Amino acid sequence: MKRTAADRRAAGRWQGLLVSVRDAAEAGDAVAGGAAIIDVKEPARGPLGAADCEIAAAVARAIGGATPWTLACGELAVGDAATWAIRVCGAAVIRPAAAKAGPAGLSAGEWRHAFAAFVAGMPAGVEPVAVAYADWQRTAAPDPDDLIAAAADLGCRTLLIDTGDKAGPGLFGSADAAAVAGWIAAARAAGMAVAAAGRLTLDEIAQAHRLGADVVAVRGAVCRGGRGGTVERNLVHAAGTLLRLAVRPDHHVPGATS
Repeated sequence: MKRTAADRRAAGRWQGLLVSVRDAAEAGDAVAGGAAIIDVKEPARGPLGAADCEIAAAVARAIGGATPWTLACGELAVGDAATWAIRVCGAAVIRPAAAKAGPAGLSAGEWRHAFAAFVAGMPAGVEPVAVAYADWQRTAAPDPDDLIAAAADLGCRTLLIDTGDKAGPGLFGSADAAAVAGWIAAARAAGMAVAAAGRLTLDEIAQAHRLGADVVAVRGAVCRGGRGGTVERNLVHAAGTLLRLAVRPDHHVPGATS
């Protein structure tokens, strides 16, 4: 697969393993295990559940710039995600690099309006991330194809493909690999970096990367006791190793022949 200029621009911004954490202790273990990006969320509050402001600020202090950190802000249809992000930024010693909110309960047109407002309200230096749910029919979210096209029109630079129902099937149970690959390709063609998430198992990390995801995002796979459990550094290390060993078709391997 030949990489386009848009692909190269997208991949240069975000790469590697993202681990979602619920507090500073988990963040420390995730960084020690080799996570490239730390995401702050409260898993008990939904797929992109917003953590308490003080907890997010404590995570920022704990990692101290060792890795970029990002922020889950809930669902666009519920509350004011941008206002909450501003509150967190005011409390944190280091601002998050990006923030995201989910599309559940919105039509494509409603999502476009809500995401534009989210972008407009985002603090300076915090990148707003568009989110598409692979289980969009189950969560009454926009069709990912429509959402990706709208995100591209709005100039979005990063897309997260996730699942909204964490009690349901994961990413590859909600959509087949061909559909996921198509969404990733469409986003990358528009110059967006792409993160893949959605109850990914350790065995599925390499698959998501090979389909073109720049970032693979996990929580349950690196927790003792599943998504509601506790992040363990040895599981983070194992996930990172699997990701590094996965060779994508658009990546040149030194010494390889064609």
